Amino acid sequence: MTTYRRLGRSGLHLFPLGLGSMQFGWTADEAASFELMDAYHAAGGNFIDTADIYTTWTPGNPGGVSEEIIGRWLKSRGRRDDMVIATKVRGPMGEGGREGRESVHQREGLSRRWILKACEDSLRRLGVDHIDLYQAHYIDNQTPIEETMEAFTELVKRGYVRYLGASNYSAWRLMQALWTSDQRGLESFVSLQPEYSLLSPTRANFERELARVCVEYGLGVIPWSPLGGGMLTGKYRRGAPLPDSVRAEGNARGRFSDRNFDIVETLEAVAARHGARPAQVALAWMLAQPGVTAPIIGANSVAQLTELLGTLSLTLTPDDLAEISRVSDWERARTELER
Repeated sequence: MTTYRRLGRSGLHLFPLGLGSMQFGWTADEAASFELMDAYHAAGGNFIDTADIYTTWTPGNPGGVSEEIIGRWLKSRGRRDDMVIATKVRGPMGEGGREGRESVHQREGLSRRWILKACEDSLRRLGVDHIDLYQAHYIDNQTPIEETMEAFTELVKRGYVRYLGASNYSAWRLMQALWTSDQRGLESFVSLQPEYSLLSPTRANFERELARVCVEYGLGVIPWSPLGGGMLTGKYRRGAPLPDSVRAEGNARGRFSDRNFDIVETLEAVAARHGARPAQVALAWMLAQPGVTAPIIGANSVAQLTELLGTLSLTLTPDDLAEISRVSDWERARTELER
């Protein structure tokens, strides 16, 4: 029986693996997206993560398409009360993220004006009366943090939003937001959605400071790209030609290194001992890390999703966890050593 995990100190309880929806309307059409959500729900899943800008980088996509697909699924299946729906605000809307850029019609940011308008737009696209977790997609350097947190607080008071989260924040920015909320009596972030995986330097980028902030202040962690854009599935081999994939070139440029291939090969060895898949091992390791509530996974087919959900049947030994941690470990500076 699946044990649902509390998101930080909030009242939300999540299935241990969240379903990401960046692919909805991009690499998975609406029919495929419905199949994925049906299979996820049937497995006990209750946490779907999206964003208003998904997927503006696709030709002809003005943004909001993923939210609209989720909204139609919720309505057609009558599943609203079963699901925790998370979305985000900040990124630029319009095809290519260019609608109103550098004008008074610009549709992006974390200003009071845009947060209130963007939330209403997301509610309409999702076809719901409230959003369970509304997240700042990344920082807005042009808007004071006080204005941002006051606008988020107003949404909670109106009943449009249940809880607030941050994504892609640095440690000092996250602390600034938490301090502002505390000092001004405002609603506070209950979660962080960072990029986090075993890969170098991604693991160190999160664990160096952000992980400690989240654990110390009780924020739930819902990592994105826990499989490193597919690198940790074992689909890429050292010295082998690239597979036919929309993300292959990006991975080759940013993630291919001897260090990261050592990590992948270790996952394969651990997986072989358990009759599992490398991706399942990577996710199981992450679920064992302090503060982590639910890594967010993506899939283009039910078969891919089913394999990833198999993670929840895998139990790694302490030796397995230690071996994976060693091969992916990162060098600490003097200020990071705990005595």
